[in-house]
Amino acid sequence: MHPAPARQDTRAQLDPRRWAVLAILSGSLLNVAFPSLVADLQPSSVQQLWIIDVYALALSGVLVTAGALGDRWGRKRMLLIGFGVFALASLIAVFATAPWQVIAARALLGVGGAAIMPSTLSILRHVFTDARERALAYAVWAAVFGGGMALGPVVGGLLVEKNGWQSAFLLNVPVALAVIAFGLWLLPESRQPREGRWDWWGVGQSVVGMLALAGGIKQLGKGGPADPVAWTLLALAAVALTVFVRRQLRLAQPLLRVRLFASRSFSIAAAAIFLGMIALGSALFLITQWFQYGEGYTPLEAGIRLLPAPLGLVVTSLVTPTLMHRLPIRHILGGGLLMMTAGLALPWIFQQTGTLGYPSVAFALAVLGCGVGIATTVASVTLMASAPARDVSGAAAIEETCYELGAAMGVAILGSVASALYRAHLPELGLDGAQTAAVRDSVGEAAHLAGQTGGPAGAALLEKVSEAFTAGMTPTFLLAAVLPLAAAALTWAKIPKDLRPTENAH
Repeated sequence: MHPAPARQDTRAQLDPRRWAVLAILSGSLLNVAFPSLVADLQPSSVQQLWIIDVYALALSGVLVTAGALGDRWGRKRMLLIGFGVFALASLIAVFATAPWQVIAARALLGVGGAAIMPSTLSILRHVFTDARERALAYAVWAAVFGGGMALGPVVGGLLVEKNGWQSAFLLNVPVALAVIAFGLWLLPESRQPREGRWDWWGVGQSVVGMLALAGGIKQLGKGGPADPVAWTLLALAAVALTVFVRRQLRLAQPLLRVRLFASRSFSIAAAAIFLGMIALGSALFLITQWFQYGEGYTPLEAGIRLLPAPLGLVVTSLVTPTLMHRLPIRHILGGGLLMMTAGLALPWIFQQTGTLGYPSVAFALAVLGCGVGIATTVASVTLMASAPARDVSGAAAIEETCYELGAAMGVAILGSVASALYRAHLPELGLDGAQTAAVRDSVGEAAHLAGQTGGPAGAALLEKVSEAFTAGMTPTFLLAAVLPLAAAALTWAKIPKDLRPTENAH
């Protein structure tokens, strides 16, 4: 006779605003378009790199600190501050007249993003107290987040073509203001008060370490394995983060509870996200280049042809919670990672059989997207469920760090492998020294030179470099496929058979 009232009590505790909260938090998908900005402001090559990279650098550097501040100040307050910074930074970019102003705006956007990301997941954990509903909420958030990452360049490209690059920044402002307005009204406040003084030393160590790590990874992708700057930054990151971790282990109230990694479920979920993002980041980077330089599509046309991946991601993200209720978690996560492996291996197989073209690539992208949707949803739900309620902000910061650094590392390391294979497959082109150096530097430079050359000679050059890039790209995809395969093996070997993150604790 007692279970029914207990069920009623549980339902009575559910926040009636929870689905409205999910809708608000899923609105935090803002994107920036880049190409015509270069033509308008004419930044130098170094300034172009800073415009591209500074967002991820600022985001990575501040994530841990922003998560801890959310615990102390309140996650709702931190989220709204983040959107306020986002709106301000977007306005600075809209009225920018010099490249350094856009760089500053992009850095501010990264700081705003760092305040937003951990807060969204922490608030969802606080509002959705029922484990099954929470799994669905995370799945919806992941579907919108992943779909927005791929759809954003398409929407941004359309805006830029019609209204100029400022419109891509300007779109952020009403979205951010709407989230702030509805957030003030509907979002509940939650915090995890910490006793003791604020750990300024830990803040400094984490910011220096994460900035150096992200910067070193990106520099490795640009300068290659022989770049001393990259290795200097990575060495600095290793020292700073080692000191940071040792300090956090000693503190009673740390900025980040690194002991979260003592949980097998947490650490394997984080590893699955990290390894999966290395593979996905490299794949999307290379396939976008192939579309633009190998197949001759514009950036907008290339973005449209990437759509099978986000569409697959969105669909599978939304059906994954149902699978999680019925099947062991390790089988669903392992299965999603195997689908990623297949999606990455297929382009190499198609090339070997002579069937590599857009239809086959679209199929591979759809398989890859479906695998990503399943794997990241399961991993996110597992990671957040494995963290105690007091540490959800830190867990969310770790999750977002795995996404950001994984994607950056994929571009840096596997992008470098693809570049080396591209150069190895280049035939003798009969060009002078400067032209040969440009062609060997990147497929983008080669395509630019082919366009300048024009005529049959330019077309012949473009065909040769396209063949060389394709010959380097598909083996790199096969190498990337090893990473989700390794994560799948780790999942089946180490995740407990009875793990049920979609069931309420009793």
